[in-house]
Amino acid sequence: MQQIAQIQRPMQIQKLSQVQSTSSKLGQSKAIIFDSGTLISFSMNGVTDLIRELRGIFKGKFLITSEVKKEIIDTPLRIKKFELEALKIKQLLDDKILEMPSSLGITDSEISKKGNEILSTANSFFIGNGREIHLLDSGESSCLALSRILTERGIKNIIAIDERTTRMLVEKHENMREFLEKKLHVRIKVNHESLRFFNGFKIIRSTELAYVAYKKGLVKLKNADVLDALLYAMKFKGASISSEEIEEMKKLV
Repeated sequence: MQQIAQIQRPMQIQKLSQVQSTSSKLGQSKAIIFDSGTLISFSMNGVTDLIRELRGIFKGKFLITSEVKKEIIDTPLRIKKFELEALKIKQLLDDKILEMPSSLGITDSEISKKGNEILSTANSFFIGNGREIHLLDSGESSCLALSRILTERGIKNIIAIDERTTRMLVEKHENMREFLEKKLHVRIKVNHESLRFFNGFKIIRSTELAYVAYKKGLVKLKNADVLDALLYAMKFKGASISSEEIEEMKKLV
């Protein structure tokens, strides 16, 4: 991905390149951790084959936590409305395109312990009307926990997550107060000391992954408007990205 490494914006593409090109002293050098929303975006748009193709060129692990598996496979398999999408993602797991943290010797109890710490810290950052504001759920916190564990073990990693709140907490937590005040229409108090707890995580969205797939020639559909269609499809299925950002990404091709 040398051509991607030279791109200055958007930053998420640059981060993906860093993970792709950086090696570790450990045998398994890098990983992408998938939150549920990112995989759902690919599945609902009928392009889970791009996950397979990306895994083929990444030469690292594509990981999901047990909490994410519960959200995108175990629970929806019992709901007829979502069963087909769950089966598509389950096939990725069965084929070892997606893998569990145990493939790297990381236990659920390790992730749960660190995830609970992250959950507790995140959900006590901001106070409005005298009450702590809920920011993260177990799926997102488990991804952050796994990322931190991998980093501690010297394994380069990046989290694929579309959800706006988690991304802002990690990348732009200085803007979180203004965002929450506009969203909730209350004055927000901030625990600034705790915010530093979230430094060091790296985040990308489904749109950046789709961009890389297009740039590497992995998209089978050939048309001048494919990239535009692919990025907007991800946006409309839940990726938190503006139209302006999409138009900027298209100019990078």
